[in-house]
Amino acid sequence: MKGLAVFCGSRNGASDVYINEARKLGKELANRNTTLIYGGSSAGIMGAVADSVLEAGGRVIGVMPQFLDSRERSHKNLTELIIVESMHERKAKMSELADGFIALPGGPGTLEEFFEIFTWAQVGLHKKPIGLLNINHYFDPIVALFNHMADEHFMDEKHRSLALVDEDARGLLDQFLHYQSAIL
Repeated sequence: MKGLAVFCGSRNGASDVYINEARKLGKELANRNTTLIYGGSSAGIMGAVADSVLEAGGRVIGVMPQFLDSRERSHKNLTELIIVESMHERKAKMSELADGFIALPGGPGTLEEFFEIFTWAQVGLHKKPIGLLNINHYFDPIVALFNHMADEHFMDEKHRSLALVDEDARGLLDQFLHYQSAIL
């Protein structure tokens, strides 16, 4: 994979495990010669994953809306920073550049980005792999919700497999290598 979009928080989280695992993902992306495409911030988990890729000699493309540039402190050492007008343009640009998507822990913005990309896959707009890096079991409630949606017939059974889940960056990226979309 040439480039992966990573959705994640601009905060550190309640435990150092979030930053540490984000850094492991960054290092793994650089080791695999995979460009990180992300929200462009230097703060929180966003900054940690970008710094880790850069420290390991990898490429990082940030995509940030103009109005967030001052608020979220855009990263000044990126390979490339793309400034867009809106959050919609940000997601569209990240989707255009990425061969797959990974969500790390984050808040409502992270989940909104993940769910939009998941929905795009569900309706057949793309066939790219989507993963949840389940650091500290952060996404267990989402996995349970997907199971509940399928059990209650609000989501097709085949759509459960659209979201790959792993607690380890290397394991999740290995799943991406073998991914085959459930959407025809």
